Amino acid sequence: MQTQHVIEFIVNWLNDYCNRSGQKGFVVGVSGGIDSAVTSTLCAKTGKPLIALNMPIRQDPNQLSLAQGHIDWLKGQFQNVESATVDLTEAFQTIEATFPAAIQDELTMANTRARLRMITLYGFSGHHHMLVAGTGNKVEDFGVGFFTKYGDGGVDLSPIADLMKSEVYAIGRSLGVIDGILKARPTDGLWGDSRTDEEQIGASYDELEWAMGFEEAGGGGENGLSDRQRDVLGIFRRFHQANRHKMEPLPVARIPAGLK
Repeated sequence: MQTQHVIEFIVNWLNDYCNRSGQKGFVVGVSGGIDSAVTSTLCAKTGKPLIALNMPIRQDPNQLSLAQGHIDWLKGQFQNVESATVDLTEAFQTIEATFPAAIQDELTMANTRARLRMITLYGFSGHHHMLVAGTGNKVEDFGVGFFTKYGDGGVDLSPIADLMKSEVYAIGRSLGVIDGILKARPTDGLWGDSRTDEEQIGASYDELEWAMGFEEAGGGGENGLSDRQRDVLGIFRRFHQANRHKMEPLPVARIPAGLK
């Protein structure tokens, strides 16, 4: 990958899209992970106003520290960056007190955290006439669908969604993203503990990238795969099938002309 050229391409793409949209700049939720760090830095490099939001909900202290560390670094590098911390813990507790106990399973409440953050991002973007920039990468958005529908998947544009996770790291290193984020194990931070993405999925991002490439190449030649490769391929296929509804356009019931 020609890292510097990719950076330049995405920054120009962001600028062009923003200009055509008639909006003033970008809003990005900063989690303390590599994807949001790279996305927010690319948005900052456009020179347009950027609001970086830290939105903790009973957050692991290390994740909170990494997010704030990135925001501090970002503001030190770019004069067009503003930030805000919106602690959503109390709002989340209100939802917990409101939802029937019967629907408050672990996954439902994890997704609710992501959707609460989406509401906050659009509160800021609507008020300031800005675009919400998504932070999903290619293997998450189009491989295993590892995002929350209408949560972190509810965005206006996706600047890094054609980059594999490994490529996002390469971009991050080139941009000068802080070491703490580059070295941290990826986590979505939705569970109130320190579980990683790999622990949730059952495979590392390097393995998932291999599986996605295998499938895109046609998926032939499985006889020569190791046991672990077969396991990873199975994991990838299960996630991809279960989450297709997130990756495909919203189905619309097209009424035949004769019935209207």
